[in-house]
Amino acid sequence: MELTPAIRSYVEKKVSAVTKFAPTITQADVDIGRRTHHHKKGRVFYAEVNLHLPRKMVRVVEDSEDLYEAIDLVKDHAKTQLIDTKERRTQRQKERVRHQKEYETEE
Repeated sequence: MELTPAIRSYVEKKVSAVTKFAPTITQADVDIGRRTHHHKKGRVFYAEVNLHLPRKMVRVVEDSEDLYEAIDLVKDHAKTQLIDTKERRTQRQKERVRHQKEYETEE
């Protein structure tokens, strides 16, 4: 499948919108195309995004009947994954602080 300037700018716009949820993204790999060339109906197009974070990689793959819709689905799913990752990290940090403090109660 040929990458047109319109598709390229659309992908860059959508992937850059995800960076506000994880500003520590070091690299983003995007793969778009068709699953097969002999099918004419169904989920033919796919979009895949690999987002590299400092100690983690988030991978999202979505299929759709329309290429632009597949890109939108990947953006939405990546956003959800990044928010979940951030919440998990925040929760772990809070738990570590709680264990470090361990207040002694006077009885």
